[in-house]
Amino acid sequence: MFKKILIANRGEIACRVIKTAKKMGILTVAVYSDADKDARHVELADEAVHIGASPSRESYLQADRIIAACKQTGAEAVHPGYGFLSENEAFARKVEEEGIVFIGPKHYSIAAMGDKIASKKLANEAKVNTIPGWNDAIETAERAVEIARDVGYPVMIKASAGGGGKGLRVAYNDKDAFDGFTSCRNEARNSFGDDRVFIEKFVEEPRHIEIQVLGDAHGNVIYLNERECSIQRRHQKVIEEAPSPFISEATRKAMGEQAVALAKAVKYQSAGTVEFVVGKDQSFYFLEMNTRLQVEHPVTEAITGLDLVELMIRVAAGEKLPLAQQDVKRDGWAIECRINAEDPFRNFLPSTGRLVRFQPPKETMFSADTKHLYGVRVDTGVYDGGEIPMFYDSMIAKLIVHGRDRAHAIALMREALNGFVIRGISSNIPFQAALLAHPKFVSGEFNTGFIAEHYGKGFHAEDVPHDDPDFLVALAAFMHRRYRARASGISGQLEGHGVKVGEQFVVVLMDDKGEHVHKAVSVTDFHGQTGSSAVAVGDRSYKIDSKAALGSIRVEGNVNGRAFIAQVERGAGKNPLSLRVSHNGTQIEGLVLSPLGARLLKLMPYKAPPDLSKFLMSPMPGLLVEVSVKPGQQVQAGEKLAVIEAMKMENVLFATQDGVVASIDAAKGESLSVDQVIMEFA
Repeated sequence: MFKKILIANRGEIACRVIKTAKKMGILTVAVYSDADKDARHVELADEAVHIGASPSRESYLQADRIIAACKQTGAEAVHPGYGFLSENEAFARKVEEEGIVFIGPKHYSIAAMGDKIASKKLANEAKVNTIPGWNDAIETAERAVEIARDVGYPVMIKASAGGGGKGLRVAYNDKDAFDGFTSCRNEARNSFGDDRVFIEKFVEEPRHIEIQVLGDAHGNVIYLNERECSIQRRHQKVIEEAPSPFISEATRKAMGEQAVALAKAVKYQSAGTVEFVVGKDQSFYFLEMNTRLQVEHPVTEAITGLDLVELMIRVAAGEKLPLAQQDVKRDGWAIECRINAEDPFRNFLPSTGRLVRFQPPKETMFSADTKHLYGVRVDTGVYDGGEIPMFYDSMIAKLIVHGRDRAHAIALMREALNGFVIRGISSNIPFQAALLAHPKFVSGEFNTGFIAEHYGKGFHAEDVPHDDPDFLVALAAFMHRRYRARASGISGQLEGHGVKVGEQFVVVLMDDKGEHVHKAVSVTDFHGQTGSSAVAVGDRSYKIDSKAALGSIRVEGNVNGRAFIAQVERGAGKNPLSLRVSHNGTQIEGLVLSPLGARLLKLMPYKAPPDLSKFLMSPMPGLLVEVSVKPGQQVQAGEKLAVIEAMKMENVLFATQDGVVASIDAAKGESLSVDQVIMEFA
């Protein structure tokens, strides 16, 4: 067994590998860029080596520097994680040539399977069902349009070296094919240094189901059940689960055996994933093979009780697989939510900056430890007060739950999301909560078009229906009553002018248009010691018990005998006296007043927000990589104005109306903050 390994990655996956290595008694070496000098993976590792500037092409994609770091520290093996160089055949070969073990498949397996064009040809030879398409690299956009017509729209345009949703477009007509080909080439060249693109038929109403395989150096290959990855937004997975609620036992076996046959054909040695697109009649087609550990590997770990990272390390060290196919378990149901630094209410634009608060829900399962199952696990590479840089992808944590069955797992996940506190940046937690509550998700009737179909016009606060909205109002009044009780007990108050608490309140719910909804609430039977009250909202009554510390965001307790977790903050909204309450993805902002205060508030004039239509403002933090217009230039609605890059994604800003550019207020290459003015129109 290795004495020391280097992890050629960052973020949560680097932390995940370090935990297993520590469990196995193996020393670890982290590598880091300028942006990651204070990152969590650097803190967790036994040693750390600086490998370059913040952009990944100047650090984490520098193979020579990573190999030099191995030699410098005496690391005998390299774990590449996922992304970056994990599926780079040249890197794997170079590592092997230098006498260092690559904890992953052999370079020839990566060459055969990591390249989507080569893997498709190989799958055809192995008589695996493949989707119709054009499997050779396409040279021009015009040729791409011709091929797309031959295959028949809709088609999928994919970069050969792509992955993680990068270098992938769906085209429904000639214009889509022409533009999509150009975008794919550019994205692939920038992300992977390989601009080959191919085209295949787009299977409509498909499911994305993948089989986890595991092979060793002795010719043994097994499959570890499947993962359901159909809940995707712009081809990026959002929620993954194992097993799939859709496929039959016969389909599971057929897909598993086909995946094993394919892995054996390329002498596969390590953990890998064979991805299939599955039709509603359970017909399945080979998509690609990911020759690395997947982001969603924890759901497989939960249902099988296996540590995949440990098995990868053992196989790389030459050990035989410790189990045969008949030993593979399928126990309970696991779900993973990807918690991303993005604003779901601003079309999921990246959100970077400091994590002012980062308090994950209480963990009862742990990465690298499969003794503790049935519960909650958080895999992350960030910490309270840490920085989310703009140079890497947007995922800040993975929230994993393991339940007895699917309904139990969904309930566990909803509760865990309620208790996940993230402040300072926006996160997609409200969106995840909405997905988990959607009837189609709950019933298991969905495909890869689910998010586009149900949230095609973006995601809005009203898309998260709450089964009991008055509970949020009651909780706001309950917490306000506790704050008032504390204030009334402060000594030294002027006689006759002390804080009076009262039992009758009005919760004023505020919206962006300045309209207020007044809800009469009574808070009676208050017990400060036990933290309980009877709260009435209209004809609804709530017995709330909670001893949550005032000032802490997470509030746990019981309502009418049932446990709940919610988030309550003072002064987080537009009004510094308001309370913001979040539960099950729904959020309200309420001002809790006395009945007299509520009547007086109605008399207050509404201050309308300023008209900002003559400014182009940055919708997110990022790098201004292009300004496409000049001062004095006439622009038309729909014309390209600027391009901002953040978290490996390019965002093009277009004119929303005709006008004349009066001034350019930000220069190309400038780092922009959210809502910073880029240009002004006359």
